Amino acid sequence: MNDERLSIETPIGPGHEAFSDPNTAVARLIELYDLSAKFLCQRFMDVLENGMPDGRVRAFYPEIRITTKSFATADTRLSFGHVAEPGRYSTTITRPDLFGNYLTQQIGLLIENHGVPVQIGFSTTPMPVHFAVANDASLTVPQEGAMDYTLRDIFDVPELSSMNDDIVNGYGFTFGDGAHPLAPFTAQRIDYSLARLAHYTATGAEHFQNHVLFTNYQFYVDEFEAYARTMLADPKSGYTSFVGTGNVEITDPDAMLNAPAKLPQMPTFHLKRDNGAGITLVNIGVGPSNAKTATDHIAVLRPHAWMMVGHCAGLRNTQRLGDFVLAHGYLREDHVLDDDLPVWMPIPALAEIQVALEEAVADVTKYQGYDLKRIMRTGTVATIDNRNWELRDQSGPVQRLSQSRAIALDMESATIAANGFRFRVPYGTLLCVSDKPLHGELKLPGMASEFYRTQVAQHLLIGIRAMEKLREMPLERIHSRKLRSFEETAFL
Repeated sequence: MNDERLSIETPIGPGHEAFSDPNTAVARLIELYDLSAKFLCQRFMDVLENGMPDGRVRAFYPEIRITTKSFATADTRLSFGHVAEPGRYSTTITRPDLFGNYLTQQIGLLIENHGVPVQIGFSTTPMPVHFAVANDASLTVPQEGAMDYTLRDIFDVPELSSMNDDIVNGYGFTFGDGAHPLAPFTAQRIDYSLARLAHYTATGAEHFQNHVLFTNYQFYVDEFEAYARTMLADPKSGYTSFVGTGNVEITDPDAMLNAPAKLPQMPTFHLKRDNGAGITLVNIGVGPSNAKTATDHIAVLRPHAWMMVGHCAGLRNTQRLGDFVLAHGYLREDHVLDDDLPVWMPIPALAEIQVALEEAVADVTKYQGYDLKRIMRTGTVATIDNRNWELRDQSGPVQRLSQSRAIALDMESATIAANGFRFRVPYGTLLCVSDKPLHGELKLPGMASEFYRTQVAQHLLIGIRAMEKLREMPLERIHSRKLRSFEETAFL
């Protein structure tokens, strides 16, 4: 429609409508999103061809609303799928095609637990043109100054004020109209992360699976590809394809997986199953900043679990190179999350993740019960932000490591666990000792023993096996109530 007074052109679409069936609700969300995105893409092409129009062009994200009037009694075992108290709740939605299964499940639980329909319609949140055209490979938004006019004079552009983590970080968050949030992220925050994921990983968000492994060592990538090819060769494995950087996808175990000439900052690989039940491996490299960046953006995909499987420094003289470390606590000296999650915040171990990892170690190594202690220790993992901490006065760091009962030190694990806690994504850590700096065994060439090489080869398989165990669990078991605060969103 055209409003001459405001001179704003917007697409025409249906108004808010009640839905009691989650499938038809999601279908309407897809219809509305496509209407807005296609409208913006078409008008953007018109502007590129014909120049600046007379007025502004604007389209809106779709939204879900629900109003409850009673304190419904939901299944108290569930940490999601219901709102805490009567009131108005809403969330803006982007890419409902990508999140279709998630939205169908979450809307269905909401309708079932509260006995009222959801309202689907356009929100009042404008859709930035950058995010609309991101789904059209033929279109690219020029940089500021590349055109004869300013893009923001015509279209809405991303706004930092709407791309934040206020919902997951805060308590008592409400939207401008007084509605409480239904989901942990707004549409613009999700779109921002989808764009960042494509940039950092060189793979599309549609390829990410619900079980994510993080590593800091290229060897694990090689092992993951070898495992993937073995699975593709087995028609009974359930895995359907393997995706590498550049969105190269293969189904033939003998097919070439040609990497792009320029690798991304965080090379990412996906062993896919139906409904996203496969496994994604992200090589985040070294450091807490990378760990935070990766998890900040993967969190919007609402994975069912993520784990760190990387190398660490062993801190106990009884450890050997190649021993495993199962983290049940974290000493956080990474500092990248201090403003979002204070260091005094406890990061609890999650029983389901811990059990899956311990059972996976037993399955792969064939050690059982008390004998597991021969190759694995459970305890606190310290994460720091200075890779060369050994070059400084060691008295302070070593004292803190001793007081915390730390058994291993790395630069990523606590960051990944803490962001899992913050974003309500189940998390875990299984590390492999690659050096022992307090005992003269530094990470130097030629120091790897045959035992170490054997253990590293098994390490990734243990992470995969743990994820496969978690895949068989009901969602309500994996998504622990430990991760939920006093006031939570209904959606996971």
